[in-house]
Amino acid sequence: MLAQGVITMPKVAYFALAIVIALTVFITVYEAPGILRDWTISQNPINLVDGDIRDGKCSTRRGFFTTCEAHLKYAYNGQTYDKDVEIMFVDIHAGDYDTDLVISRDHPDLATLSLGLDMLWNRIITLAVFVALLGGACIAAIFQILRVWRARGQLRRPAQLEPVPVEITAFQRRGKRLMVAYADKIGGRKTGRAAHTNFGPGEEPLVVGAKGDKAVALAVWHGNTALPVLLDSRLERIDISAEERASILAPLTAELGAHPPELIVQGKRGPSVMARLARGFLVILLFIVGIFGYWVWYVTSAGSQFTSPAMDINNMMPVPLNRWGCDQLKKRFGDQRAPFGCVASDYTSWK
Repeated sequence: MLAQGVITMPKVAYFALAIVIALTVFITVYEAPGILRDWTISQNPINLVDGDIRDGKCSTRRGFFTTCEAHLKYAYNGQTYDKDVEIMFVDIHAGDYDTDLVISRDHPDLATLSLGLDMLWNRIITLAVFVALLGGACIAAIFQILRVWRARGQLRRPAQLEPVPVEITAFQRRGKRLMVAYADKIGGRKTGRAAHTNFGPGEEPLVVGAKGDKAVALAVWHGNTALPVLLDSRLERIDISAEERASILAPLTAELGAHPPELIVQGKRGPSVMARLARGFLVILLFIVGIFGYWVWYVTSAGSQFTSPAMDINNMMPVPLNRWGCDQLKKRFGDQRAPFGCVASDYTSWK
């Protein structure tokens, strides 16, 4: 039998899970209704030229998260409406946005900005990415918590113990207590699963070697338990007699010698300055090539002239490239409204 409570879950994991769940719900509740409203409007829109857009403003955070809000006042079929609209999208933009008031012909009480319709797919993808990332993090955290709870339950039943070396991935000393994170990456099943455990005052993991700059300690599989259990240096986590402990530790002590390996914080030697500069230059070069390729795709093959943030990239291009790009777009969308970067002074026709 193994001692109870030897596999732990950091308390911060529960706190982080609650925050991520709350953030996921908040973003969904905050953005989804506006996207559904604008999707409904886009099915049968009417551009109201006599509509009133008040207190309109846009702000950008982190360089590309743009939020726009405005108060809309309009009349349709003899009825007056007042609406507050707020939209969020990802865009690399400098300057003001040109927008109109748009309502749904089928549901005139639904109103938005034409900018919101232009960026509709941008907003849908942005929300989907946020929800996917945050939701994925929630699922992964919940799965890990359930795995730990299941392993704790399995440890209550007797089972055969199978020794296995594990890699100490991290550890932290707080006062007289030691918190250790380890992973099954070295021998046996090599599941790659990570677990946490706490050692009390005077307790240390049974370190048997090192792999690179990581310590290797001895753990055991408890039957078909989902996670291995890290052993202490005195084997007090196993319910056996003192004589049995001594007989197990004797050959280990003889093999490890008078100075057995310990947990030591080792500094990592980073890459040279030239290597870091080369990596930075390569990242910048790949970024520039990617942006240029994206721009070429936009002006020659995109399905809409209002694809964002491509139209903003086109606007920032040098004059010869911008002119060539606008010519390519005009060949395909010349009978429609010009996008930002190719629009004339009237904000509608092609320059």
